[in-house]
Amino acid sequence: LYAPDSVLVLDYITGMEEFNKFNRYGFSLSQNYPNPMEGKTSVNLQLSESNLILISISNVMGMELINRKFQLGQGIHSFNFYAGGESFYLLTVHVNEQRQTIKMFNSSSHSRASGYCKLQYNGQSNTVTEVLKKGNAVNNFIFNPGDHLKLTAFTSLGEQVITSVPSEDQTYYFNFTGDPCPGTPTVTDIDGNIYNTVLIGSQCWMKENLRTTTYRNSTPIPNVPDPFYWENSAEGAYVWYDNDSAWKEKYGALYNWLAVSDTSRLCPDGWHVPTDDEWTMLTDFIGGTGSPYGEVLKSCRQENSPYGGSCNTDQHPRWSFYANGIYGTNDYGFSGLPGGSRVFDGFFQSQGTGGLWWSSTEYLTIYAWGRSLAYFQDEVVVNLAKLRNGHSVRCLRDN
Repeated sequence: LYAPDSVLVLDYITGMEEFNKFNRYGFSLSQNYPNPMEGKTSVNLQLSESNLILISISNVMGMELINRKFQLGQGIHSFNFYAGGESFYLLTVHVNEQRQTIKMFNSSSHSRASGYCKLQYNGQSNTVTEVLKKGNAVNNFIFNPGDHLKLTAFTSLGEQVITSVPSEDQTYYFNFTGDPCPGTPTVTDIDGNIYNTVLIGSQCWMKENLRTTTYRNSTPIPNVPDPFYWENSAEGAYVWYDNDSAWKEKYGALYNWLAVSDTSRLCPDGWHVPTDDEWTMLTDFIGGTGSPYGEVLKSCRQENSPYGGSCNTDQHPRWSFYANGIYGTNDYGFSGLPGGSRVFDGFFQSQGTGGLWWSSTEYLTIYAWGRSLAYFQDEVVVNLAKLRNGHSVRCLRDN
């Protein structure tokens, strides 16, 4: 290659019409459909025998974006690919010493600004032929009583399917939650508390509020229930809401910012309290801090939630009912809950109606940045709080 050339691509294009014919390598890769895609596309792989396969996806500059291995059995296997910020991708399947590559195009209007893309394995295809009724326009869709209805919805977090045989008008809700962090589905703090994790963009977050009573180096964190000592404390401290440890498992602990900044380290080994910039990275990925991005970070557990199931509950932990119809949807699995706070003078407030989380970024030596969610608004609030306030903490995995 000579300048200004930068990429040389040698590939075999396998069309959908060729899919049922094994090539000499014992596997067949279909062209993705649809192509061009609009943010999502599907691709099938047919194997003549069980094998270990490697799927890699790169952009036009040759940068590898995805590299995953699968041990798959004989038959047809289905994958979904969710595009990031690129318009052109190369998907390559490696089996033993052989490989095949397809080109995939993404509609520029559906490119995601975050640049994050994802490959999802859907399992082995069913051999039963399905007869489906489809229509792009609602007016063209004809449904007769007794028909089996199949509804499929997808986001960047994956795909969900609902099947039903309704006899009358019915409303269906899809509730997407995020995937655990690859290789780190849970994390355990020094006290032995176990937390689920969630991958949002390129960040790995704890899915629950921190509840440790011990720093990472085994130093106990002072528990300061008395309001006077809380207001005048010169060191890190924690409390349970209303000084009642029954709230520990539901909402976690409330820490002053001196505990966040303590060199003994509040989060487990390999984790840290996110900076203000890292909080911004999270909200940039989901779309911003304005409406409705507060809703998508909230847990769906709420009084009178229209989403039904475990979302509609009056049992803590949950959000209080707000008459103007603002409900958590938990689109990314962050599962933000209203643990309330303790203000600097020791007064407790807002459990059930507000959640506040520290960042590790100080401001003017008397404040620190944080983020908050409230039951009466669908925005993410960027806030400053006094260092002796008590807020919740979410830990973020180190890069």
